[in-house]
Amino acid sequence: MKIKDLAAKMMWWRDSSRPQEVQNVTYSDSVNEAFGLIPASSGAHVTPLSAMRVSAVAACVQKIAGTISTLRLDVYKFDENGNEVKMPRDALWYLLNEQPHSDFTATSHWETRVSAQLLRGDGFTWIRRALNGSFKEFLPLPWGCVNPFRMPDGSVRYYISLPDYGIQTWLEPYEVLHFPGHGFDGLKSMSVIAYGARQAVGNALAMDEYSGKFFANGAHPSIILEAPAKMSPDTIDKLQASFANKYAGLDNAHRLPLVLTEGIKAEKISLSADDAQLLEARKFQVTDIARAFGVPPHMIGETTGSSAVGAGYEQQARDFVMHTLRLHLKRLEQELNRKLFPRDTGRFVRFDLGDLIEGDSKAQAEYNRAALGGPGTGMGWMTVDEIRRTKGLAPIGGEAAKIFDPRTTNGPQNENPATPA
Repeated sequence: MKIKDLAAKMMWWRDSSRPQEVQNVTYSDSVNEAFGLIPASSGAHVTPLSAMRVSAVAACVQKIAGTISTLRLDVYKFDENGNEVKMPRDALWYLLNEQPHSDFTATSHWETRVSAQLLRGDGFTWIRRALNGSFKEFLPLPWGCVNPFRMPDGSVRYYISLPDYGIQTWLEPYEVLHFPGHGFDGLKSMSVIAYGARQAVGNALAMDEYSGKFFANGAHPSIILEAPAKMSPDTIDKLQASFANKYAGLDNAHRLPLVLTEGIKAEKISLSADDAQLLEARKFQVTDIARAFGVPPHMIGETTGSSAVGAGYEQQARDFVMHTLRLHLKRLEQELNRKLFPRDTGRFVRFDLGDLIEGDSKAQAEYNRAALGGPGTGMGWMTVDEIRRTKGLAPIGGEAAKIFDPRTTNGPQNENPATPA
């Protein structure tokens, strides 16, 4: 190749590799919505950060993510008879329940993953392994630093950019715990605030802003100044400005007595119909947002028109566990099981819901009494020691380790005889 041709080729490579100026770029509605560039009908821009400024959204996210972060993850294995056996605590149990990474506790890890799933649609965690293939640590990945990409062959790659850790790479699916939300398409999911509560959150943001401005101008519509004679526009403007400077705003509230001259009278206005509707609308937005997240309104402080106490309150809390938390927990469990364990090992993880589904002391006592069995009750299915373990008490052995069987003269026994016809 001639030197002239080589120089021309090098010049072409240099020009083609140089970043080109981007012009007239347009983005799809989904991209614009993800970054809050499309406002809600109220005009407010709804993003994960702006949504968390709404107390109802923050309460729902904290209720779901916070509750899940307090649950224990146990590792189980099927024995040769197909029975579930809880595995002893090991290094994996410690990563899942205590400290997945040197910078995070397990509570922080699960709370941020579920929060990302609710607010953005997906949560990501990097599975980092040691040289021998064992699990070294689980690194939570910020949502904005992960870009799932579909390759031409149909596979998925996760492109990671972590400037704080000096990491920029791509990962295979088996290296990433991808916790999806509703409507998962293989790459991304729907977030609750973008699809289920976008308008409700937008309305709440607009009403919060209006309410803030209302109270910032403390004397705004609550006082009417009535003059006995006609006043010029200039005099009216000066009177309004003087009154606002002395009595409007939080700093001036209850600071100076109201003094009026020239026969001017002040009349206080009661709450207008528009303001009353605003209060009712704000209460409705709380219920609407709670509905989108699947959280009972009374659990985030909205108890208007509700008298759920005692058994009714307990039943609603149980419904929250069964119909809201259970779906989120199942998503987490299935992703952990398919990424952490080979298919044929028979091992799996499961969240312990014991503390959440237990009733009050009376209901627990009745359940334990039925589980132990006894005269007039029938065959038991738990021993005293098994019940003691659920309460964190040490086993006592002996008869307490035997299941009650009314068909024997000695009562409790170790073996489980066949059930008679």
